[in-house]
Amino acid sequence: MNLQSLTDEILKRAADAGRFIVAIAGPPGAGKSTLSEALAASIADAGECVAVLPMDGFHMDNAVLDEKGLIARKGSPETFDVRAFVSTLAAVRANDGEVLVPVFDRSRELAIASARVIAPQTRIILVEGNYLLLDEAPWNGLAGAFDYSIFIDPGIDVLERRLLERWYDHGYGDEPAREKAFGNDIPNARRVIGSRRPVDLVIRDF
Repeated sequence: MNLQSLTDEILKRAADAGRFIVAIAGPPGAGKSTLSEALAASIADAGECVAVLPMDGFHMDNAVLDEKGLIARKGSPETFDVRAFVSTLAAVRANDGEVLVPVFDRSRELAIASARVIAPQTRIILVEGNYLLLDEAPWNGLAGAFDYSIFIDPGIDVLERRLLERWYDHGYGDEPAREKAFGNDIPNARRVIGSRRPVDLVIRDF
């Protein structure tokens, strides 16, 4: 399904909804952020009010991860504030006023609180993140939270290449990059692919 077809499908499904929430999930390196931004632009071009809500804004702070002994596993399911994320989604669904959401600043490796506004008139919300469809507690508490779900799965070989390139692009040498990719990212990717709830649409390549 190409971008225009996907836009048309979402607009058709959202036609009678006051607020329509789309999950865009998949393993790290799958292209979720790229698809979310492209889809948001396409939906906006069609005249709809749309916003992107990134799950990454709910990363635990490094100080908390240090305290928990999880800093080396940053980005794994256990390193997010799931309760706050679920509460925020509930507020977005209720749509009884503007909702301020955090955004993750990758250059500083920290979440910035109240960095994006989801206004009451924003009808379509694209929620983007690795673990939206993970069939493990507490993430499975999100079952039923989305009106439409998309899962991007380009395959492990593609993910390995992309994730290595990501760490190289961040200035890491070969050994540290491989440690980051194969010690954390790829195990997380296998977990996401191997344990997901049913989904409306699987995209193999984006």
